[in-house]
Amino acid sequence: MDIDAASADCQAVLDAVGEAVIADREFLETVLTGAVARGHVLLEDVPGTGKTLTARSLATALGLSFSRVQFTPDLLPSDVTGTHVFNERDRSFEFREGPIFANVVLADEINRAPPKTQSALLEAMEEEQVTVDGDTHELPDPFLVIATQNPVEQEGTFSLPEAQLDRFAVKTAVGYPEEEGEVELLRRRAGRVERAPSVEGVLDPERVAELRAAPEEVRVDEDLLYYVAELARATRADRRVEVGVSPRGTQRLFEAARARAVVVGREYVTPDDVKQVAEAVLAHRLVLTPDAKVENVDKSRVVEEAMEEVPVPTL
Repeated sequence: MDIDAASADCQAVLDAVGEAVIADREFLETVLTGAVARGHVLLEDVPGTGKTLTARSLATALGLSFSRVQFTPDLLPSDVTGTHVFNERDRSFEFREGPIFANVVLADEINRAPPKTQSALLEAMEEEQVTVDGDTHELPDPFLVIATQNPVEQEGTFSLPEAQLDRFAVKTAVGYPEEEGEVELLRRRAGRVERAPSVEGVLDPERVAELRAAPEEVRVDEDLLYYVAELARATRADRRVEVGVSPRGTQRLFEAARARAVVVGREYVTPDDVKQVAEAVLAHRLVLTPDAKVENVDKSRVVEEAMEEVPVPTL
């Protein structure tokens, strides 16, 4: 698939999702960029902003199977991955797939499950497989996890460990709609019987696989490789940061910048592509020092200051 065709598919998907989700185009582009970059997406926002609708609408527009897992404190790893059950007919154990066996998996309120259950996603997100009782099972291809969490209500929640956060290519928020957007939401609700808006399928699994391969054809100049690396290294040198961006995070920034170029229909990456995705890719990977946490230092601000300090290459 050439870049022009890939970009046209991206725009068609964004248009389809935008018919259902009242959100900034930039937000939808960020979510799609994470998907095109073969990554996973973390949505953190207050309830009722459309996180679940975004995940379901994206899966439908991409023509992919969808599964939702409601994370709760009593959820077990086997409730996510699946388990072996005894078949009375032939007197043997057979594997029964869990909800993770879908192309798009919505991990709803992921921080409400204990760490043991959260860790069940680690292998799936990194290697696209799960191991149950010593047996390894391949997950569907393509595979995408979209997780949500509520930043306000923290009672009864478990913070995601750094290893888990590092598996998400991007972290972003839906945000509240503008006044006209909220009125449009009411207009749409008044004009239909069902509560959830419908989305038309645009692509299919084979086409999505081709779309996710398109960034491999995007050109990245040598100066931009240094720019991406220097941005990541700048976060490690910040005195407010205890643990900076990992080498995996550096690679994710590179991949997201290429995916961003595909979304906008360009065959090469520019510094603006890197800047556009840097905050969504890097901020959630930072671990602040205790003093910085007490001072309520914003991780996004750390990334912004790194972009201000690192010289931008001229192409």
